[in-house]
Amino acid sequence: MDSPPSLRDRARRLRRDQTDAEALLWMHLRRKGLEGIKFRRQFPVGKFIADFCAPQARLIVEVDGGQHDERAEADRRRTSMLEANRYRVIRFWNNEVLSNLDGVLEAIREALIEAMRK
Repeated sequence: MDSPPSLRDRARRLRRDQTDAEALLWMHLRRKGLEGIKFRRQFPVGKFIADFCAPQARLIVEVDGGQHDERAEADRRRTSMLEANRYRVIRFWNNEVLSNLDGVLEAIREALIEAMRK
């Protein structure tokens, strides 16, 4: 699936400039590291770029920093649009990934298992 060049370029930049929390989570999701499901990072989905996406499971994982607190309404609209395209979106705060990685991974694992049952 080809994305417009500007979206592709933005996704590349986001992969290069990932946050500490995104880097930590990616170490556990890459190479089918969770339930054998392939995740993509900074993956274009429609007109949006998902932090992490498991297309096979139609699961999107977003890792939000403090700026998202100010953009809560925009994030809700974005989530609604992604869900309208049959994706499930789960969100974690950066500090949650950094301080409770095991809990975050367990929540993602449960979401994957549920998605793969459908």
